[in-house]
Amino acid sequence: MKRLLSLIPILFFASVHAQDVNKEYAAHILDEVVVTGFQPNNTRSTSLNIEPYSLSRIAEYSPLNLSDALAKLPGISQMTTGNAISKPVIRGLYGNRILVLFSGIRFDNQQWQDEHGLGLSQIGIDRVEVIKGPASLLYGSDALGGVINIIEEKPKDTGNKVDFGTQLFGNTLGTLTDAGYSKKNGSNWWRLRLGVESHADYSDGNGARVLNSRNNGYYLKAGMGFERKRWMQENTYNFSCNQFGFIMPDLSSSFTADDRWKRSMAGPHHIVILNLLNSQNTILLKNSLLKFNLGVQSNSRREDEGGGSISLNMHLLSALQNMKWEKKLSNKVVFVGNQQFTFENNTNYGGRIIIPDATFLEGNLSGYFKFLFHKFIIETGAGINNKYISTIATRSLNLPGDAIQPFIKDHITGNGMLGLVYDAGEWLTLKSNVASGFRSPNLAELSSNGLHEGVYRYELGDPNLRPEQNVNGDLSVEISTKQFFFSASAFYDRFLNYVYLAPTSSQLYGFPVFRYMQDNAHLYGGEVVMSVIPATLKYFELKESLSLTRGQLDKGGYLPFIPSYRSATSLRFSKKLVGKISSLFLEPEYVHVFKQDMPAQFETPTAAYYLVNITSGLTVSSIQGNYNMGITVTNLTGEVYTDHLSRLKYYGLNNQGTNVILSMRKALLWR
Repeated sequence: MKRLLSLIPILFFASVHAQDVNKEYAAHILDEVVVTGFQPNNTRSTSLNIEPYSLSRIAEYSPLNLSDALAKLPGISQMTTGNAISKPVIRGLYGNRILVLFSGIRFDNQQWQDEHGLGLSQIGIDRVEVIKGPASLLYGSDALGGVINIIEEKPKDTGNKVDFGTQLFGNTLGTLTDAGYSKKNGSNWWRLRLGVESHADYSDGNGARVLNSRNNGYYLKAGMGFERKRWMQENTYNFSCNQFGFIMPDLSSSFTADDRWKRSMAGPHHIVILNLLNSQNTILLKNSLLKFNLGVQSNSRREDEGGGSISLNMHLLSALQNMKWEKKLSNKVVFVGNQQFTFENNTNYGGRIIIPDATFLEGNLSGYFKFLFHKFIIETGAGINNKYISTIATRSLNLPGDAIQPFIKDHITGNGMLGLVYDAGEWLTLKSNVASGFRSPNLAELSSNGLHEGVYRYELGDPNLRPEQNVNGDLSVEISTKQFFFSASAFYDRFLNYVYLAPTSSQLYGFPVFRYMQDNAHLYGGEVVMSVIPATLKYFELKESLSLTRGQLDKGGYLPFIPSYRSATSLRFSKKLVGKISSLFLEPEYVHVFKQDMPAQFETPTAAYYLVNITSGLTVSSIQGNYNMGITVTNLTGEVYTDHLSRLKYYGLNNQGTNVILSMRKALLWR
């Protein structure tokens, strides 16, 4: 523990003398094109594989949630339990192998369970940036599969702004509606946003209703900040309360089908309440920059398993701190020092307990160098991480004679990165990157000792599991001209001590026993993206993408929840106009998902399927402000299908059928 706590103050000594601001350097730092979480970059000036995703681009597709929005990107999928519960999958990795940053601070939504979703709405977000591949060097543990950096909105124009938006979903008879107000007065600003969503059960391609797949959500977002000569601050508060219906194979025998429009939570359901308070601070020093972020997060997860009362009730309290110091050592060398500290406490309050009460401490210290040599960029760095886990005796779990008793884990690991970029100019960029990642097994993997609801299996953890580590190599090429864009990337990910769940031949209380186990493994695959704008048809853009991922254990067999190969082809028509309708676009899309015939030990193969989607929209100008309106149709042909990453496939339930989504947003700005 002393080693961990000693990491906190080290970087403070590097930046205690603040004098006059170097204006040229400050302008370089603040002109953020893509914020990778530790240094401003554009995607061509870093060896990391970064995918930026703006709010306007997200809104065009009218996604059901943020994970659904991210699944539109090449190399990214989503693990789902119906429409509402989903979590992002980056190149076959998910949950505690993916680190989520929210308002500059790592976000933990207890994703150790397969049916625990990310639980974040897309409202009030400015953009999302996805890093594919290990990034533990500067983000700490859990970033071995990638990083999802969620950046919230902030007023850009001086004056007052009001905006209102709504989406109507035909399949779920649902709506997502939000309204926001913001004001910027000189260097000060503040904002407020309220949102609500409500969905009834969805129907599959046959029109069959999936009982209890409903969900509701309530959101409050607030922020305030200022910009001074040497100090910028952004303070945010986020509240959400979501209810998600339980979907189980025999639900029809215990849950009476109500009216098609009903969305009450009278049956089994999850309740997830989030409270997030973050403060991001940027301080300009002499020829350097210091970022200091603090956050407190409260995550309450409750489950009513059909008895009309709460049985599972867990609370995760987190306190987080992150500091980054960036120094331009010369015109060709930049240094970034990073320090993080995390405290988490999990407490059970319900009668049903599946993981014990526990305390987590983590410290991370690392350094990163960026060298600029004409057309070449070299990135390198190293870091050290200390993760401490302590569980305590917890009623109903640590009974005398139980297989899993309280324990303490204290892991120290090192991580590194080496990247090279060759930028030949406007048209060609070559990248290569080798990086390592690390995570400690989560509480479920270490200490599960109980029945997993819904799938009727008894899960046992193993407190002797070792830390999971990986080394990833990534190669990519990008060709970009005015009318043609092409990028291709290939990766190979070597895992040591990969943790996975496997069936055994034993039974407890009549239920099959599954155990968490470890073995070395490897993942490999890649993505290809192409876009063509014909010279004679400048309003049209042909887009094509292909994503491939495969994962195998060294001892034989395949990794679980590896997405099927996927290709997507679309033709976009967009045009700026003069008059009341200032712009419009139309984009039909054909998605082909290949069969997944390489399932893990407890999985089943999944058949191929295709989807036809159409997205369209227009902007109507008025004196009072613009109207943005759109119509999106997903699964136009009513395909009856089951995705390989859908947990409902084991219940014989299909994914959503045709869904027509109407959207409208109105913005008004006055000074």
